[in-house]
Amino acid sequence: MNLDRLLKSFKDGEISLEDVKNTLKPVEDLGFAQLDLHREKRIGFPEVIFGENKTTENLIRILQTLVAKGKRILVTRVDPSKGKSIKKELPEVVYHEIAACVTWQKKDNMKEPYPGYVCVICAGTSDIPVAEEAAVTLELMNSRVVRINDIGVAGIHRLINKLDEIKKASALIVVAGMEGALPSVIGGLVSKPVIAVPTSVGYGASFNGVAALLGMLNSCAPGIPVMNIDNGFGAGYFVGLINHNMNGAKKNENV
Repeated sequence: MNLDRLLKSFKDGEISLEDVKNTLKPVEDLGFAQLDLHREKRIGFPEVIFGENKTTENLIRILQTLVAKGKRILVTRVDPSKGKSIKKELPEVVYHEIAACVTWQKKDNMKEPYPGYVCVICAGTSDIPVAEEAAVTLELMNSRVVRINDIGVAGIHRLINKLDEIKKASALIVVAGMEGALPSVIGGLVSKPVIAVPTSVGYGASFNGVAALLGMLNSCAPGIPVMNIDNGFGAGYFVGLINHNMNGAKKNENV
């Protein structure tokens, strides 16, 4: 609710002074968490909750608070056990098991996706969970996603078979473990933004993703920003903001 409508509703007696205070309150203090309720007003997208190491009870309490006050919710790093318990308590949320994310969106806040699509590409099947975290984030940010899996450099013909579809995307998120070569290869073939995400997939000398990270940071293909290891959310959010500023921002919409 915007400020003009809020004040008019108060003036007309439709809501109480307490309702006005609660709506304008920037932070909800839960004791164990300080929820930033005005983040969407400031930057266009609400606070994203990092679910790892939080208890199931705390996550449920956070979600209950945000569902009551918000329009969209994204919680990342939620393991299946927590996801099942959350769904039991809050059946209206969606648990994305592969992405390990919980999402919720108010029905009257759902919008048509922005024009075009973003390709979320992963080198190997083992990289899919990180790619899915990026895809779920993008979809919650009004972007249309095309998923392309298992086209790593060990079988380069698989990439060539998908190249036409890749070239038509507005942006590309490329997720890879091992030596992390795929973003460089794709970056040398397309004129679209390529956002690289290293994963912790690989044998001993991959150092839990450090080898892929360093390979991507040292890419000879120009213009490839690199996310942190396994940070699919960061890549999805970054491209979601690009999409918003190319499309929704022109209409003064939030992300």
